[in-house]
Amino acid sequence: MSELATPPAPVATPAATAAVKETKAQKAERLKLLKNPWEGWDEVRQYAREGRAAVLPEWAEFYFKWWGVYTQGDGVGVTGGKDGVGKATEYFMMRIGLPNGLLTSHQLRAIGELTRKYARNLADITTRQNIQLHWLTIEALPEVVDALTKIGLTPKGACGDVMRNVTGCPLAGIDGHELVDASPLAVEVAHKLTANPEFYNLPRKFKVSVTGCPLWCSYPEINDVALTATRRVNAAGVEEIGYTLRVGGGLSTEPHIAVRIPAFIPQDKAFEAVRAVITIFREQTELRENRTRARIKYLFMRHGWTAESMLEAVEAKLGYKLDPSRAGEDAVPDDVYRDHIGVTRQRAPGLSAVGASVLGGRLSGDQLIQLADLAEEYGSGELRATIMQNMILVNVPNARTTELVHALNRIGLQVDVSPFWRGAIACTGTEFCKLAIAETKAFSKWLTAEMEDRLPGFANSCGQSWIADIGLEGKKIKKDGKMVDAFYFCVGGAVGKYAGIARQIGYRAAAEDCPEAVERLLRGYLAARGPGEDLRAYFARTSDETLRAQLAGAAIDPVERDAPPVGAGRHAPGE
Repeated sequence: MSELATPPAPVATPAATAAVKETKAQKAERLKLLKNPWEGWDEVRQYAREGRAAVLPEWAEFYFKWWGVYTQGDGVGVTGGKDGVGKATEYFMMRIGLPNGLLTSHQLRAIGELTRKYARNLADITTRQNIQLHWLTIEALPEVVDALTKIGLTPKGACGDVMRNVTGCPLAGIDGHELVDASPLAVEVAHKLTANPEFYNLPRKFKVSVTGCPLWCSYPEINDVALTATRRVNAAGVEEIGYTLRVGGGLSTEPHIAVRIPAFIPQDKAFEAVRAVITIFREQTELRENRTRARIKYLFMRHGWTAESMLEAVEAKLGYKLDPSRAGEDAVPDDVYRDHIGVTRQRAPGLSAVGASVLGGRLSGDQLIQLADLAEEYGSGELRATIMQNMILVNVPNARTTELVHALNRIGLQVDVSPFWRGAIACTGTEFCKLAIAETKAFSKWLTAEMEDRLPGFANSCGQSWIADIGLEGKKIKKDGKMVDAFYFCVGGAVGKYAGIARQIGYRAAAEDCPEAVERLLRGYLAARGPGEDLRAYFARTSDETLRAQLAGAAIDPVERDAPPVGAGRHAPGE
């Protein structure tokens, strides 16, 4: 196990390193030692006065990330650039952090107005409950940040080698089935550790989920640190609600399910436990040697750490022992929908939450403002963004839910949706992202419509590629003499009781051919499934050869999943 003591910070000597070609990791570590970007916003204000040409490269490609800002790609993606990064334009995209996805109508209306004024009327809900804007100019950045500050929001920490937006259950505090309202803890973690100068220089990003939801709707299995509520009877014979701790989850190019740490975390010790793990992560110097292997999951995957050694390290930081917790004490959810779409009765009598599905997470500024208006007209003016890229309006009188559903339909949002619509997740894609390989937002919308037409009433879902029933990962292939967008297929991923990474089955297809391939695959399932057999179970018992033949329409040899270009991440930068 790695040394736990904090190493002395090396002295930054830019002149000495200039003559030596740096690796990406070395350059990143040098730049972080030179500056805490959260303390340099006045430099950005100066750039806004001087124009885009004045922006120094280290800000454009690195420091801006600490402020939730990326340079925007040119629409071609990674294949149009070099060294694993596409070409940047003069524009920027910005993520707005929403701890636990919590929003007020006042905040959402302000974001909608910013979207219309500065972002060409286009916004995305992300898979970490952020809202992301595009087409921002350098002149707009300070104005947008100042406007967000006035409504109690910030982009700080939405990107960069820092703790990212803290996710949680969007029904926290109102769902009668939750074990505990964990949203105050999620907000506490966000407010105390986001933009905290002690943690501005982590080896890489660090994702935290805190939930009391029995559905685990914030996907603790794929977070760097996750707290999930659990119930036990303590030594005094009294029932107690606390948390189970998981560490080391993540997707990207080497997916890994988080490791359950065998300890019970009391509610009043939960923040300290999160802080202990992030401190341990900060101190692992070996994780700073390679940017592609700088996540905490690699302590388990490459450096020999175990659940027991992580617990030992956490207890050393805490200064006390934690009570043991056996795996059997967890109430792990089945393979169920986790998105809270539809009408959900709240704990408070007479009130419901109404979850609207936002296809691909894409909304206009006009729709954001209309959502804010609807939240005030039908509810309490509170909304919740979800990691499934959707939006929930809460505290709606039961007698008005049907009326609200119709109102949401009129602005292009659906409450009663097909499994294809409901389960579709789309990253930023080549439209704006310099690390993407294929266009995804429009493709997701088109593919959903195609599958609804081809298989109306099909009762299974799709989602994030490594944990989806059917996952499609963007690629390029040559078809009819031209390079075109394509997708590589993975199947059988799951979270919850049957958590596991989707398996690669050696098939890829041009984007335009994907609907027919998916239809053949699903019709094969419908023809061969056993009584009550779901799609995950069918995939588990069916060979790669059979599934490949179903996708292709004939038996074919497997193809390898292309390795992503050097320096490229999963699909989007940093989420």
